[in-house]
Amino acid sequence: MADIKEIDSSTITPRELNKKIRLINNEYDKIVIKNPGAEHNLVAGIVGEGNIVIDGSAGYFAGTMLDKAKINGNAGWFVGDNMTSGEIIVEGSAGDGAGQGIYGGTLVVKKGVGSRTGEIMKGGTIIIGGDSGFMSGIFMMGGRMIILGNLGADAAESILRGEIFVLGEIESLGKNAITIDLTDEDKKCLKKLLTEYDFNLSDDNYNNFTKIVAESSRPLHGLE
Repeated sequence: MADIKEIDSSTITPRELNKKIRLINNEYDKIVIKNPGAEHNLVAGIVGEGNIVIDGSAGYFAGTMLDKAKINGNAGWFVGDNMTSGEIIVEGSAGDGAGQGIYGGTLVVKKGVGSRTGEIMKGGTIIIGGDSGFMSGIFMMGGRMIILGNLGADAAESILRGEIFVLGEIESLGKNAITIDLTDEDKKCLKKLLTEYDFNLSDDNYNNFTKIVAESSRPLHGLE
């Protein structure tokens, strides 16, 4: 049986919890955080390989710079902020700024999120199973975002690079954002990725995605 360590986070502060995880992260196959109480900054700054489960809901900045975690409840603002690799899976919903500034890895939120999802993201993948609010993808510099619900106003405002795939309705596009047709390769990649994370869509669904990209990589200079 895999070695599993349970930690009751109700008896220690988030800073003490994170310090403890950093010390033992390589000693166990899985670390389970019990009674998280929606505290902020849970499992933040835990670099290197690891598998951490937050058994409940987390507050702001959960999983910042983390390698791998699963949140069985909901998450507050900025889940996965600046993550560089691995994956974070949120079984519920998340607040504003999910995946802000991420460099790599995969952030999956099974339900909806707030506004400004993927703000200034540089790489990696964000998958949202429900709706995403206004200015999602603002100042996006790279990476890939997949929204299975609706997308709010001013989507991809001032996007420079990267791509956003939306299955639902788009309220409006921001500056420098345009929509283009999906390629067969896009559909193939979407199906592979979404199936991996247990999103079971029909073939018709994959034909109905809208793809958002930057009109220009240098919008302020008027040059491509």
